[in-house]
Amino acid sequence: MSLALSTNNPLELIRADMAAVDRVIHERLTTDVPLVREVAQYIISAGGKRLRPALLLLVSGALSCEHPHRHTLAAVVEFIHTATLLHDDVVDESTLRRGRATANQTFGNAASVLVGDFLYSRAFQMMVDVNQMRVMEVLSDATNVIAEGEVLQLMNMRDASIDEASYLRVIRSKTAKLFEASARLAPILAQAGPAVEHACATYGQALGTAFQVIDDVLDYEGSADELGKNLGDDLREGKVTLPIICALRAGNDAQRALIRDAIEHGRIENLPDIQRIILGTGALDTARAAAHAEAQRALDAAATLPSNPHQEALLQLAAALLERRS
Repeated sequence: MSLALSTNNPLELIRADMAAVDRVIHERLTTDVPLVREVAQYIISAGGKRLRPALLLLVSGALSCEHPHRHTLAAVVEFIHTATLLHDDVVDESTLRRGRATANQTFGNAASVLVGDFLYSRAFQMMVDVNQMRVMEVLSDATNVIAEGEVLQLMNMRDASIDEASYLRVIRSKTAKLFEASARLAPILAQAGPAVEHACATYGQALGTAFQVIDDVLDYEGSADELGKNLGDDLREGKVTLPIICALRAGNDAQRALIRDAIEHGRIENLPDIQRIILGTGALDTARAAAHAEAQRALDAAATLPSNPHQEALLQLAAALLERRS
């Protein structure tokens, strides 16, 4: 399956479904505690791509599944994702997300952590409403793996010896797991069987992995305006991502020493030099090739699904991912 596909917006097919998900989100954000409502609305109203609920809805469409709970579960995965963002930004001491101040910057760390907890618990209330043990198993497992990924990343901070396998373990836990769960829920609702569920889960995991690798590439080649976050945040936080791993592997002794020093001490003032090293060693091309391989894996998995407009949109989504700039 070639990556040379149309990159027209693959989400147009689910515009009405996404509007229904937005209604569920706003209905289930009801609370008598004003600060909870204010913080939750602040981060959710920031928009974002909403890729995880979109993925659930596109796979549902590909499987001709119109189960009434699909909108509820799409809102659940968005709540879980939003909770992780709130907690991430506190841990990372981030100040900018999606082009505006983070919730922790605006409301403080305590409010962000506690509202993240509220969103997790609200998501689990909604899972109970769906009343399907397999759905609860997938989402509770995903939430637990995401938490493990966060701790793994914390353990890896400022460690310049992290290799590609360790990096992939973190992003497959921290980022790709919720993509995988979102794609897996549709065949569960459709009662499509283990083979289809496995194909959908593979698509989601591969897409999520490619998404994160490209995100890490953009931290060194994008712009703050395009990304909606501060360039060099990964380096400041001591995160060893694939572009850095590739540069350490390909660079000379002096270049490796400069990168290691920046990782271990968060020397963001050396960012321009490190960007030049990353470019000069071909590290970004190597990292993009890894994302390309994951996107191809997603395409291969989606190709096994029934041929219809929603399946074509899944193929387009994987192909268009490699062109993303934000």
